[in-house]
Amino acid sequence: MLPKAKLSRNFSKAAYFYDRYADVQFMAATKLIGLMKKDNFKSILEIGCGTGSYTLLLRNKFKGAEIKAIDISAKMIEMAQEKLQGKDIEFITGDAENLPFCARFDLITSNACFQWFRAYDEALLRYKLMLKKDGELFFSSFGPKTFRELNLSLKSVLEDNSIAADGFLPKEKIKKILLKNFKAVKSKEIKFKESFPRFKDLLDKIKWTGATGGGLKKKTYLSRPLLKEIEKVYLERFKEIVASYQVFFFWAKK
Repeated sequence: MLPKAKLSRNFSKAAYFYDRYADVQFMAATKLIGLMKKDNFKSILEIGCGTGSYTLLLRNKFKGAEIKAIDISAKMIEMAQEKLQGKDIEFITGDAENLPFCARFDLITSNACFQWFRAYDEALLRYKLMLKKDGELFFSSFGPKTFRELNLSLKSVLEDNSIAADGFLPKEKIKKILLKNFKAVKSKEIKFKESFPRFKDLLDKIKWTGATGGGLKKKTYLSRPLLKEIEKVYLERFKEIVASYQVFFFWAKK
């Protein structure tokens, strides 16, 4: 998948601007926590907490719970600590695919993070082992049709190149992995589109939400003339600067 060091750098660069552009991620977080019917989880682990917006929703819903939150970006953790100062959250900087915990949790949850995993199977098995008996896993993840218009336009210009989202796992593959490890699994999918006044506005949103991940599939310098060419193809094909989002929501019980 994507080099972890580069992924961490991109999210760290985006940290101070993230909340301004991350309305889609916050929408997913609100939807995800709304799907949780139980309100009595006592020990919670959040994977990929970012700037702490979803963490705050967890704290408000599960007021008495012990919450640990981990993120690969130290800058994101700094922002989350500032936002949730005094909220009794333990923040940890680290790689969510190689967690250092021996503790067991009632709930492991994550919003818009799992799409960046290099080894989905191993991570989900590790989370299963970290859950208590009848513990639950709730997460959202972006699908491969996210930014499909940009991806198709870019491929038209750069042929065999593609954006990071092109490598995200489809819903059925994720569900299959979950069914190997958990006794009960449910899923939900939503799709929607967002329009932008200019091509640059779309690129800014992708940049400042860290959604570039590790960049393009093949390293390519996107010069101004090249971006102009991609924008031209985009408008010729779709008549406007529009971006699709595909979001999966999963629940699994140990």
